[in-house]
Amino acid sequence: MDIISYVAAQIVPSEEIERLSRLFMALGNPVRLRILSLVSSSQRPLHIRGVARLLKTRYAITYKHVKTLQEAGLVTIYEVGRSRVVAPKHPELFRKVALFGKEITSMNK
Repeated sequence: MDIISYVAAQIVPSEEIERLSRLFMALGNPVRLRILSLVSSSQRPLHIRGVARLLKTRYAITYKHVKTLQEAGLVTIYEVGRSRVVAPKHPELFRKVALFGKEITSMNK
């Protein structure tokens, strides 16, 4: 394999870069990380109003953050009666993200 073919094979497709960008942007906010931590550690879906109370923030702000997490593919939002609840798509994901973050920060010391 020549060098041009090798480099071309290593390039991440634009669509993947966009998806990763949305993911890291969603994870790049402390409030969203707290929300992800809460819903990942719960045994059942959480009402968004309850998450807002736990975080001591307004519902509208919490919902905006939850919506960003949903758009990044990290959580699911659905309605139960007249309430909205949030659940992680992959409960183990937050633990993996936290471990990855620790690894990256330890490399920068």
